[in-house]
Parts: sequence; structure tokens; C-alpha cells
Amino acid sequence: MITAISPLDGRYASKVSELGECFSEYALLRNRVKVEVLWLLALCAESGIPQCRPVSAEEEARLRAVVADFTPAEAEKIKAIEAVTNHDVKAVEYYLKEQIAGTSLEELSEFIHFACTSEDINNLSHALMLKDGLAALVPAQKEIIAGIAKLAADFKDVPMLARTHGQTASPTTIGKELAVFAARLRKQSANIGRVELLGKLNGAVGNFNAHLSAYPEVDWVKLTKGVIEGELGLSQNLFTTQIEPHDYMAELFDALCRWNTILIDFNRDIWTYISMAYFGQKTVKGEVGSSTMPHKVNPIDFENSEGNCGLANAIFTHLSQKLPISRLQRDLTDSTVLRNMGVGFGYSLLAYRSTLKGMGKLKLNEQKLAQDLDQAWEVLAEPIQTVMRKAGIDKPYEKLKELTRGNVIDRDTIRDFINTLDLAAEDKERLLKMTPASYIGLAPQIVDWLE
Repeated sequence: MITAISPLDGRYASKVSELGECFSEYALLRNRVKVEVLWLLALCAESGIPQCRPVSAEEEARLRAVVADFTPAEAEKIKAIEAVTNHDVKAVEYYLKEQIAGTSLEELSEFIHFACTSEDINNLSHALMLKDGLAALVPAQKEIIAGIAKLAADFKDVPMLARTHGQTASPTTIGKELAVFAARLRKQSANIGRVELLGKLNGAVGNFNAHLSAYPEVDWVKLTKGVIEGELGLSQNLFTTQIEPHDYMAELFDALCRWNTILIDFNRDIWTYISMAYFGQKTVKGEVGSSTMPHKVNPIDFENSEGNCGLANAIFTHLSQKLPISRLQRDLTDSTVLRNMGVGFGYSLLAYRSTLKGMGKLKLNEQKLAQDLDQAWEVLAEPIQTVMRKAGIDKPYEKLKELTRGNVIDRDTIRDFINTLDLAAEDKERLLKMTPASYIGLAPQIVDWLE
């Protein structure tokens, strides 16, 4: 690992190791073997193809065992064949023929890869890889959302001075601002979940040409749907060229990009709150924050997450822009690009785990929050001028602007101004009791609505 070119396979390998089962060369070969075997079994079960006879329970178990028992050592056997054929999918076909050689299944050898183009096998394998990859990625996304939602609930009543354009603004609560991120991420997670993973098994240019040339009476659409949807859990796409057009992949990668972009926004906000001392960070024994400044506890987890989300999005963006484009009935530019799907997933998972680690170190500094609020009485200019409008007082905005803009405002300044106003008694009393810390609107209730 110390000589790995990619940090995902070197420095960070242990943090994303489960993705090796989803996106490695071994994973691709395992899925190709699975698709080929399931296609052969489907052909054997089709009464309209008598030459591909039904298999016995023992024979079916033997074929399924080829999939279930497929190991990296078996994958190396395919790679050895590929070294001769210089064709990766054909190597899988030859491997499977070797697996049934000398058995009762050998007579079915020529129905392995029957009527298929390589893309019939590859597109389904890539869809299965994405399915497995999402199964690894989504739990980490859910953990982040749950973690943010818990922090939001814990701090829903803790007032905080808001900042718009970097300037003091109407107060909010820590919890409500975190709830915004939880809600945004939930929405994008729902969008990710709605993307259908598609597949095709319709031959060289998508018309079932070869299939019909041999068995014109077979319902090939139904037969292939049984494999794609019934066995693999994908959705059939009949509108393809030689390749499945990859539009669904673009949808998925764009959705993942949006999720990651929101996480970048979250990372940056938490980073800023830490820099403002609204949050501190729990120290870890033995960790060093700076090579020269011993006092530092740097927000490195949020910084790492931001950087890795950016790398993931760069990959996903290229995939979503490139994959739907293929010259005429197909060109091969998608093939090499698709091999990098796991890179986007890898940097995403790495980012998620960094954010989770950082969230686990956060500790709220309520004293600093209260101190900043108490030094920002000017934010009450908004409710005062709003009540003045209600009372019909002339030019309320302009009067508060003259009072507050560029001036140092404290509690007494605000109270003295309120006492000069001709307001209804209840309105004046409410304004006199108001503080920056109490002027938080429905912020706590908004957090409750997250549930």
C-alpha cells in the first residue's frame, strides 16, 4: 500500500475497504459471471429453446455455486485467459466453459453468452456494482443525517447570532441551523433512492436481432425481463443501442453530487463556527494539531471531508456529463470511464467518515454564544421597526437606520429609543423585554417539525 498511486488504495485503504467488494476488478468479474450464469439458467428454463434443455436441481446448484464460490483466485483465472484473448468478457465465457467441462452441463456450453454482446453482460454488471456501492454508501449518509438531526434536537433552544453577508443578523438557534442541513440532506437522499438502476439484454444494437434469428417464437422481452428484474433486481430498458444509454447513471451521479455539495456547505459552516469558538473540539490523547503551535486543535476532519467531497464530485460530474454520450450505436469511451465509478464512491465514503468523526468531537460553547448575542443589540432594530410599521409611525426603517448603522448599540440605547415611541402598551412592553437571545422566532419549533 505504501507504493499505491491512489490514496484510496494506499493511505486511506482501510477506511473504504468494503468498496473493494463493490467496484474492484474482482467485483466486476464476479458480477459478469453472475449475469452469464443467470442468463444460461433462464435459457434452460425456456420451453421454446429445446436445444438448451432444462437442468436438474443438482446441475442448477452446480452453476449457482460457480457464482457463490467465486473468489479473487477464480478472478485471476479469468485474467489469465484475458491475457490470451485480449477481451475481458470473452474471457469470462471461456472460464465458464472450463467450469462445466467434463460434466453433464458441458453440452450446454454454446448457450453460455448466447445471443449476447459484451455490453449485455457489462451494463448489468455495472448496475449491480452501483447497487452494491449504494448499499455501502447510503448507511453512512443516513448516519450523518441522524447525527445532525440529534445535534439539532439537542441545541434547538440554544440562541445564536446569525450572520448574513458576514454581518450580524436576526438571531436563530444552533439547532435550527443544523436542522436545515438535516432536511436538505434527507431530501437529496430521497432523490438518490428514486433513481432506477436500469439494464438491457437485447443484443448487439438493442433489437434482439440474433435472438430472433435462432428462436423467432420465443418472447425474448419477457425472458430477458425475468433475468433483469426478477433475478437481478434492476429495471429493464428496451430503448437502447448496443449500450444502455447510462442516463440513469447520470441521474444518480448528479444526485450524489448534490448530496455531497450540501455536505461541503455543512462542513464549511461547522468549520466557521469552530473558528468563531461557538464549537470547541474534544481533544484526543496523542494527537498533534500543529507541528509548531502546541495549543492548536485543528478542524481537520471537516477540512478532509470538504476536500474529498470535491474530489468525488469531480469524478461524478465527469461521469454524468460523459456517459450519456456515445457515437451512433456505441463507442468505447464509456468503458474506461466506468471503471472509475468506485473512485467517486470511495472519496464520498471517505468524506462521510471524516464528517462523522468531526461531529463526534464537537462540544458547544454556550458562553461564547451568549457573549456574542449580548454584544449585538443592534439586531433588535428589525423587530422595533416592524412594530413601528404596525403602529403607523412615519419612516420607521429610516429612523432605526439612523440610530444603529455604524454606531455602537447596547441594551440601554435600545430601551431608551423604545421608550420614545408612541406604541400600544402591550407592544412596547414586549419590545422592552426582548433581548437578542430571546428574538429567535419559531426556531425551536422548526427543529421539532424536522421529525
